[in-house]
Amino acid sequence: MVIPLMKQAADEQGRDENATLRCSAVWAEGAARALDARQVLRALLARVRHTGRTPVPAPLALDAELTVSELVTNAIRHAPGRCGLIVRLTRAELTITVWDTSTDEPTVRHNDPSRIGGHGLHLVHTVSDRVVVSPHARGKRITAHLGRTPTEVTAGGRSVLPTSLSGRR
Repeated sequence: MVIPLMKQAADEQGRDENATLRCSAVWAEGAARALDARQVLRALLARVRHTGRTPVPAPLALDAELTVSELVTNAIRHAPGRCGLIVRLTRAELTITVWDTSTDEPTVRHNDPSRIGGHGLHLVHTVSDRVVVSPHARGKRITAHLGRTPTEVTAGGRSVLPTSLSGRR
C-alpha cells in the first residue's frame, strides 16, 4: 500500500525554474516494491513537462530509476518495518532519499563480476555525485545526489548504462 505523504499540489513550490519539485511515498511493512518507487519517480519527472522547467535528460532519468530501485530494494531486504521515498528536483540536482528502520550502516561491496547480487550500492555510488547516509529517528536515510548538469562526460563517464541505452558517447 502506498500512502502519499503530501499531495502533488502542495509539493510544487512554484512554477519557475528555481522552484523545487518534491514527491514522497511511504510504505507499510511488507508493502514496498521497487516498481512502485520507480512510478513515484516517473510521476515527478512527468510533472516537469507541465511546469515550464527544463526536462530531465533521459540518461539522468535512467540513472535515477536505477538508484530508486536499488535503494528501495535494499530497504525491503535489509530493514524490517516501514520505509519511504522522498524525491526532490531542483535546477541543479535530483536527490533521492530512501529511509528505513534499520540502523545498520550499508556496506558498499567492491565490484566482483563472479558474485551474484550485492552490486546495488556500488551502482548507486557510480551514478551519483555523492551518497550520504545519516541516522534518523528510528533508522537511517540514504540520500543520493545526482547532478542535473553533469560536468563534461568522457569515456567512463557517470552513467553505468551501456552507451547505446544511456545516449552518452
